[in-house]
Amino acid sequence: MTPRDTWTDERIDDFRENVNQRFDQVDKRFDQVDRRFDLVDNRFEQVDARFDRVEGDIREMRQTVVQGFFVLVGVMVTGFVGLAGLIVF
Repeated sequence: MTPRDTWTDERIDDFRENVNQRFDQVDKRFDQVDRRFDLVDNRFEQVDARFDRVEGDIREMRQTVVQGFFVLVGVMVTGFVGLAGLIVF
């Protein structure tokens, strides 16, 4: 006896409809998963933007530190030259 002999046309139609419904449910779940991935992608873009801003702030701070270093060196050299001038005269 073959499976076709035990399955009526109506049972096969019911089975096909059941399979279609299950695939529709799977499609809905995949749509939800796609939406979640979109949210995660948006969060990664936000994090990237924040890191870019932090990198810019660090770059500006480094420039400020370097400029401050040169100002301090200039002040120290001026002070030493002034002190040497007072000692000599």
